[in-house]
Amino acid sequence: AAVTVSDNAAGGPQTVALSGSIATTLASVSPSSLALGDQPLSTASPVQAITLTNTGSGDLNVTSVAVSGANASDFTQTNNCGSSVAAGSNCTISVTFKPAAAGARTAAVIVADSAPTSPQNVALSGTGDAPVASVSSSSVAFGNQSVGATSTAQSVTLTNTGNAPLNITSVAVFGTNAGDFAQANNCGIVLAAGANCTISVTFTPSAAGSRAAALAITDNAAGSPQSVSLSGTGISTGVNFSPSSVVFGNQSVGTTSSAHAVTLSNSGNSALSVTSIAVFGVNAGDFAQTNNCGSSVAAGANCTISVTFTPSAAGSRGAALAVADNATGSPQSVSLSGTGT
Repeated sequence: AAVTVSDNAAGGPQTVALSGSIATTLASVSPSSLALGDQPLSTASPVQAITLTNTGSGDLNVTSVAVSGANASDFTQTNNCGSSVAAGSNCTISVTFKPAAAGARTAAVIVADSAPTSPQNVALSGTGDAPVASVSSSSVAFGNQSVGATSTAQSVTLTNTGNAPLNITSVAVFGTNAGDFAQANNCGIVLAAGANCTISVTFTPSAAGSRAAALAITDNAAGSPQSVSLSGTGISTGVNFSPSSVVFGNQSVGTTSSAHAVTLSNSGNSALSVTSIAVFGVNAGDFAQTNNCGSSVAAGANCTISVTFTPSAAGSRGAALAVADNATGSPQSVSLSGTGT
């Protein structure tokens, strides 16, 4: 264009030529979305870059670069863009992903600037990887078990239902009666996502009555340690004889003595299972027994064993009455003696 001055001076009008050009600001980002993949919880990913380019002919004024969205706190950015990007130049926005929770996480990098398309958005996504530990049962009950005897093993299955390895620090039994329970397992120190392992638990009560403890699994999953309650009841059977020995005295060879009674008492808190009652020893054939004990003697009850002596030869004769049962120290015995005359 021109500025024209009309006046009464010679050579008028005076003219000044005007010229100029329009400077455009155009911004583009690459890539338009950024997938940061799977990442363990609370662990920062490698840096990935976003390039902001000024494709216009004038300076691009950058007002702000920020992360926003549903899971904005899981993503961080740093950049070298400053407040302006010259025409034809670019700058870099560096993004990292540090998931705070498992599963899909999303946000966006937003660049506010002087371009007509402002703000420029770059979608961010990633997945938080975490192990999830679950046990097949929250409790294991062993029921009644004889004191000092080991139960059949019961199994607890530990499963990693998450999408990251489960790091196992320890599998142990703790609690009031921890010594009465034992565990063995094939879990190792790492359980892959979707895998499981088996923990076998046994119960060996050290005393009568209710016994309790817990199985604890310490790992890197939420809610660690995972706990399984353990319980059982120790039952005891106590065998007492009265008398503890039987002396028949002198008895003619080939003749049978009067019967001597031996009382067997169950002083425990559970039934005494009687497997056998028999005479054994050097002169076992000289002694005989009959009884009314049957196969079981209830807690607190008793039964009678009648023993006779029929010496087969002169002189001292000896044997023992043996009771095989489920009590500690089985078989229990009563000494038998007499003299053949």
